[in-house]
Amino acid sequence: MPLTHLPPDARPREKLLARGPQALADAELLALLLRTGVKGTPVLQLAQGLLDRFGGWAGLLATGVQELGGVKGLGPAKRAEIAAVLEITRRSLSQRLAEKPVMSDVAAVKTYVRLHLGGLGHEVFAALFLDAQLRLIAMETLFQGSLTSTTVHPREVVKRALTLGAGSVILAHNHPSGVAEPSRADEVLTRRLTDALALVDVRVVDHFVVGAGEVVSFAERGLL
Repeated sequence: MPLTHLPPDARPREKLLARGPQALADAELLALLLRTGVKGTPVLQLAQGLLDRFGGWAGLLATGVQELGGVKGLGPAKRAEIAAVLEITRRSLSQRLAEKPVMSDVAAVKTYVRLHLGGLGHEVFAALFLDAQLRLIAMETLFQGSLTSTTVHPREVVKRALTLGAGSVILAHNHPSGVAEPSRADEVLTRRLTDALALVDVRVVDHFVVGAGEVVSFAERGLL
């Protein structure tokens, strides 16, 4: 149904102004960004279709601008707006994590990692490098692999930690299958990296595995 056919108080913009953004459903928020639909597809239907296709906000925001180019109804302007929202969110979280110990807000760290790694079609291994007060120095993608695996070289992780002057590290990688459950290989790799980094007095604080809508913490599972 076109937005103009809805009662005024049920339209996303009017609802947001009257009741706040938390009152809007995900599709309504996205519809505000998109503004218009395409022929035969009203904007709310287009918005819901995008969220369903990419697995919600995390998957949509983790999708590259080029990948969005193949979606009917998403022209350059709309793709740019979605990419801008992603970058604003990343920068906001990055600033928060740089100002206080990251583990004081684990939910924010999980969101930050999911925005970087969620929805990717290949496996990526990254690290969050932290200073002596556990504040974020930088998050960097270190290795990229295939649909099911990534080759990780502990020496390169150690070298990067020393270059950045990190005192601690949070490891992170995604499972393109969508299943965030850590594998036995993940556990073995974590132990190898923990041992290698310990040789230069860098502590592994956690290892996050990103799946479809879920981020699993090794620390919370007692796997570190």
